[in-house]
Amino acid sequence: MVHLTDKEKRMLEGDLGEFRGKAMEFIVRYADVLGAEELVEVSRATLFIGAQRYLDCYDPATDYGKIFSEFYLCSEKALDFARFAEGCKTQTCAGACDFAEYRRSHVSKELIDRNWSYLQATKECGVKIVESCTPYYVGWIPIMGEHFVSTESSNVVISNSVFGAMGNSDGVEAAVCAAITGRTPKWGMHVRSGRRATCLVNVECRLETAFDWDLLGFTIGRLMPKHVVPVVAGDFPKPDIDRLKQFASSIAVTSSTELCHIVGVTPEAHTLEMATDGRKPPYEITVSREDCVESFEMICDKGSGPVDYVSIGCPHLSLDELKGVAESLRGKRIRRGGELLVWTDYATKSMSDLNGYTRTIEDSGACVLTGSCPVVMREDCHRHATGMAINGAKQAFNIKNQTGVPVYFGDIRECLNAALLGKWEKRTWKKS
Repeated sequence: MVHLTDKEKRMLEGDLGEFRGKAMEFIVRYADVLGAEELVEVSRATLFIGAQRYLDCYDPATDYGKIFSEFYLCSEKALDFARFAEGCKTQTCAGACDFAEYRRSHVSKELIDRNWSYLQATKECGVKIVESCTPYYVGWIPIMGEHFVSTESSNVVISNSVFGAMGNSDGVEAAVCAAITGRTPKWGMHVRSGRRATCLVNVECRLETAFDWDLLGFTIGRLMPKHVVPVVAGDFPKPDIDRLKQFASSIAVTSSTELCHIVGVTPEAHTLEMATDGRKPPYEITVSREDCVESFEMICDKGSGPVDYVSIGCPHLSLDELKGVAESLRGKRIRRGGELLVWTDYATKSMSDLNGYTRTIEDSGACVLTGSCPVVMREDCHRHATGMAINGAKQAFNIKNQTGVPVYFGDIRECLNAALLGKWEKRTWKKS
């Protein structure tokens, strides 16, 4: 049974309000199931809340307080909203839609309004509306040793692997309850001993672009054993945050990885010995060019073909990436009848607006969208497509479950080319 502090006991008993008490009941049950002996204080959270598609099981006319109480707090009684934990900086993950561009993203105005009303309710509780799957681009950066919760799998990997923060891939309900109480079970990545690397990954292919790192993450995830903590070693240039973003998103697709040490990058892996705590890892794999080619062929449909729906920005694009897109599209027009959707978060779009990147991109016929992506918005936003091109392995792989049309996967440049020509030109991944 989990041991609670006096404050945690008061929370559980409802002395700090019924809303927080129900959330603490969830956290205590969660800890008991996991076998955690104590809780840790959570100081940062990103939450997948709002009018997300998993709430479609409710009648849209249902009061959100009732929905929130039943779904997130497991309470049959509709509870009044109260403040989330004051010490936990909490904001929203990618959301159900772009608040402004419902026509361009093919979702209903009703969904826009419902999502806004839901988010307003939690904003009054202290949750900031950010709608980003890349919160580190706009200031949500946990420092080494800081405990966090996040419902965005790529953010969990980045926060653990790049910043040295401590958090698990919790479910939506557990993350919400952790943000309300400021507590989560001390287990998994919240425990130092659980972060030691147990699988050595030898990389024997060239890594230059964000696309290369995207494929590498997907490949490592599918090749390594289950329930290990990998450490990546090899002769490759140190990746920047945009490359690491793609890597983190794709390794989380093919594995349950929450922390992937990269020698010379991860704060806990200045050296291989540091990552493994001086021990020989019980598992070891090698990733070759052929392995990455096989991954590419799993994600990208074969051959060439017409494309009328191109989505760039999974995870959301950085300001530097938007600058690159603008430079590539300057003076050009996408093919008539086609769509080019460029995804980022609201804050980064504002900076893109200020720098003129948004105007240049949209002058081509493309649309800069915010806060969501086709996979999260689901079929309504892309059911009209007859051929799709996508730059992120995570989205290209997962959207196949939502469509029967060809899905092509390539880097940003290739996707832009597909939007301009209206077709996908066959390619192979040739890095050695």
